[in-house]
Amino acid sequence: MRLQNKIAIVTGAAAGIGRCTAELFANQGATVIACDMNELPYEHDNIHGYVLNVADATACAACFANVIEKYGRIDILVNNAGITKDAMTAKMTDEQWDVVIDVNLKGLFNMTRHIGPAMEKQENGGSIVNISSVVGEFGNIGQANYAATKSAVFGLTKTWAKEFARKGAPVRVNSISPGYTMTDILKTVPQELLDKFSAQTMLGRLGQPEEIANAILFLASDDASYVTGHNLSVNGGMRL
Repeated sequence: MRLQNKIAIVTGAAAGIGRCTAELFANQGATVIACDMNELPYEHDNIHGYVLNVADATACAACFANVIEKYGRIDILVNNAGITKDAMTAKMTDEQWDVVIDVNLKGLFNMTRHIGPAMEKQENGGSIVNISSVVGEFGNIGQANYAATKSAVFGLTKTWAKEFARKGAPVRVNSISPGYTMTDILKTVPQELLDKFSAQTMLGRLGQPEEIANAILFLASDDASYVTGHNLSVNGGMRL
């Protein structure tokens, strides 16, 4: 029970990595506020669904206020919500660019701008885990918008690690860069491409959402009490 009595918010929690993380956190003793634009099909008593568009600054402020009013604190924030709208740069529309920036980058800011400063005031601080991507580390053809947002996560993570701990509170901020992971998005990719992605890893396979969730759990928990400002690549040895 590595998160016993912790209050955690997980965004993008309806499916994939976010859902696995919410369920793992709950099984480890946390009370989880699982945020997503879609209805949340959870049955776990410790998971409470909250319909939220992280690109909506007003809605994020209301979510923060609601959780603080009900629980009095927030111990963990996992900024996982993200989308893709892929196109070659020459063909990428303003809408494709803007919506990815709004969700993947502005959404990260909308949540953390409230929760980070609140953690500063808590005696036990808190842990923020931002979800980046192997695409943020190395780029990818046809994903200029997505790569831009996921690369920006590294700068925000290091900045917030400095900002929120400057008054002495043990607030830790880290990021995780998953490699290609078998979420619903990848299930639509042709098998020959999946085989190609697998061959690029030292372990010869794609990741599972549960494996990313386990890494998030580590950074969120007290097991990582001396880790901050760090990016953890969880990619099976891709790009070594």
